[in-house]
This record gives sequence, C-alpha cells and structure tokens, in this order.
Amino acid sequence: MWFRNLLVYRLTQDMSFDAEALETALASKPARPCASQELTTYGFVAPFGKGADAPLVHVSQDFLLIAARKEERILPGSVVKEALKEKVDEIEAEQMRKVYKKERDQIKDEIIQAFLPRAFIRRSATFAAIAPKQGLILLNAASPKRAEDLLSTLREAIGSLPVRPLSVKIAPTATLTDWVKTQQAAADFTVLDECELRDTDEDGGVVRCKRQDLTSEEIQLHLSAGKLVTQLSLAWQDKLSFVLDDKLIIKRLRFEDLLTEQAEQDGGDDALSQQDASFTLMMLTFGEFLPALFEALGGEEIPQGI
Repeated sequence: MWFRNLLVYRLTQDMSFDAEALETALASKPARPCASQELTTYGFVAPFGKGADAPLVHVSQDFLLIAARKEERILPGSVVKEALKEKVDEIEAEQMRKVYKKERDQIKDEIIQAFLPRAFIRRSATFAAIAPKQGLILLNAASPKRAEDLLSTLREAIGSLPVRPLSVKIAPTATLTDWVKTQQAAADFTVLDECELRDTDEDGGVVRCKRQDLTSEEIQLHLSAGKLVTQLSLAWQDKLSFVLDDKLIIKRLRFEDLLTEQAEQDGGDDALSQQDASFTLMMLTFGEFLPALFEALGGEEIPQGI
C-alpha cells in the first residue's frame, strides 16, 4: 500500500477517531453496485482484503486507513447525441413539424433511461489515511474533487469532519521559482529534471520541461523573462521522489527501493501483512517528510482555533 499521489488536509478541531465507532459509521454507507437506472453510486469498502468479514477500517500503530469506491455507468455523450438526432429527424419527417427544446430534452431523458442498463460500468477506489495525533487526513488522490467525494461521504457517516486543505505561509510558486533560479533547494531536498513554467499573465505562455537540466541557461532565461515555476520534480533524502505543484498537490510519488525492500522484509510472505507493513512504513515516512516539506515552503499556515 504505497500512495501514488497525495492531498493533505488539516483537521481544524481536535477529533478522536475510535476505530470501532468509525467501523460502525462507515458500514452505514457501504459501496454497492449501480441499479439499472442509476448513473453512479459511492460508498466505503475494505481497504485490505475482500469479503463481508474484511474490516472497513484498517488500524496500524496510530494510523487508520479507509477506502471508498465509486461505481458509475459510462454513457458516451456522442452515443446519446446520435440517437437523439435520429429520433428528432424521424419525428420531424413523419409529422412534418419542428421539435423544440422542451420536447428534445424529454426525448433525450428517455434515450438515457433506455441506454443506462446496457452502459459499461467503471469502478474506482480512493484511499484515505487518518493520522489523529498529527491532525492530518492524507488522500491518495491528485484531484481535489475526488478527495472531496470521500471527505463529504465520511462527514455524512460520522456527523462532523472539520477539515481544510493544508496551506503554507508563502505562495508555493515563489518558493519553487527561487529553488530553480538559485539552483539550490532546501536542506534534504533535491531539484530533479522536470518543471512547468508559466507567464504571470492570464493568457501567457506555458513551458513544460521533462528530462531537462534545470540549471541550464535556457531555463534561466525563461525565469529572467518573468515566468514562474508552477510545478517541479523533487527528491527528499534517499527515500522518495515526487512532483509538487503550486496548489500543494503531490503527484507521481515514488518510494525508493530502500523503503520498499524494508516493507517486504517486515511483512513476510503473507499478502495482508505485506500491505500492512508498507502502509505503516509509508505513514512513518510521511511523518518525517511532510513537516520538512511544509517548513521548506515557508511553514504551515495554521487555521484559527488549532
């Protein structure tokens, strides 16, 4: 269980997360298949293991892991549009009259209802790790919308969830730009070979670099012209690498062999033990990495009341 992306949320009030009570709450909103006329369903599933006996809350040391699954019917808009056009053309030809918007919308709804039972099903899972002592909820997601789907459903299940996206005191763009411009990141961080540069104007240009020497004169010229770094690939110590953007979304997390091999040794031969060991090691690593990252970015902006 290694997260590939990371969105960090700060609890704005002290909350105690009792695993047994949380298990009961999540069971009130279980994942289920889409009914024949449903476009989507959303609910909680076991993060590890399968079957009715698999717990919805996995506990390891002081950390809790939960997961939610979205199931949706895929009905391409082009298919609906084509069927609607055929039906409208048929009515206008046979009845010699114009089909107006209200009737078109009604026909469209009927087509969707007829097609839904035959639509393909797509399933996706989102994992969230709760670290109560640190006051953090970490989501394996790169999309705030996907994260909010899980958080809002969790809020409905437990009654209250006062969280907000973690923020820092200095605009991340300013710090990332400074790191590339000075060719020197904060202690324990190393600038790698990928970045995105944007003009400050709303309609300004965008330069995306991959496998590029970011210390080169070409990059420095872009910065001198006023472009800012809005995305940058970095490494932390010898433990992980990632891409950080100006919204503090961490993407393409990669844990180095040193950690993954240690998790394999700790977990032994059992698959569930392997998952537990990797989750625990990942969370312990985040416990060191995230404070260092936010400090390097100017320090966390603490919400009032914490």
